[in-house]
Amino acid sequence: MNHYETLDVAQDASSDEIKNAYRKKAQKHHPDRPEGDAEVFHQVQKAYDVLSDPERRERYDRTGDDDKPRSLHDIAVSRA
Repeated sequence: MNHYETLDVAQDASSDEIKNAYRKKAQKHHPDRPEGDAEVFHQVQKAYDVLSDPERRERYDRTGDDDKPRSLHDIAVSRA
């Protein structure tokens, strides 16, 4: 799943364009609406979460990785 395609925005979209696209898609697919789709809504939410955070977006653009950066605590626990 490509987050830019999910929101129907270009890779060089501004933060305002991303926010507007997210709002339209979230309203359309919200599970409380009769035509809503929880799975699509979740994908739209995840795409926005990644693309609205400058650090996560840069990492996603560079590597395709969309997970949150791990904290130092998480790294230390995984090495124990």
